[in-house]
Amino acid sequence: YSEGGVSLHHTLPRCVWPRGHPRGMITLTKKLKSSKGGGIPEPPKKRISIRDQLLVKEVSEMESNLPEGCVAKFEDPDTLHSFRLVVSPPEGYWSGGVFVFSINVPEEYNIAPPTVRCETKLWHPNISEEGEICLSLLRQNSIDGLGWAPTRRLKDVVWGLSSLFMDLLNFDDPLNIEAAEHYQRDKESFRRKVREYIDKYTKR
Repeated sequence: YSEGGVSLHHTLPRCVWPRGHPRGMITLTKKLKSSKGGGIPEPPKKRISIRDQLLVKEVSEMESNLPEGCVAKFEDPDTLHSFRLVVSPPEGYWSGGVFVFSINVPEEYNIAPPTVRCETKLWHPNISEEGEICLSLLRQNSIDGLGWAPTRRLKDVVWGLSSLFMDLLNFDDPLNIEAAEHYQRDKESFRRKVREYIDKYTKR
């Protein structure tokens, strides 16, 4: 059809269909068909890391083999790579105290060791007042040959931390040199200072 020599057919925009026309539903139908179940596509599931796969087994193993006086606390039961270990030594210089350690397991585990800090201030040759810890198995490379290795487990870390509070202590390579010298010079004076720190910074 034309009017005044101008074809009206060519002046209409293409692919503009009346509302409700079946051709107008093609694009929407394709989108719906591409969605699972006709709804919004589900986001891809996050792949479980090797670390988290190892921790599922190792945390269970650790909790069934905790040393006396030790309790593991998880703020989020679904986050196994970050937790606190509470140590209440049943005997020795630090008995009666409650010492909290934060343990964080890196993504590179078990190639790399966990990162551990003591959150409780104490007087100890192998734990600094700032919370640093001298423990061979927490070192990536240790000159004594007792450092971290992929064969070690989380329970080894817990038992190692617990051993820091035993009376049979090795102060050959102390972190807190002043505390180590104090122990070697006057054990009774050392004991009193340990008690002072416990009374001031920790309660059972």
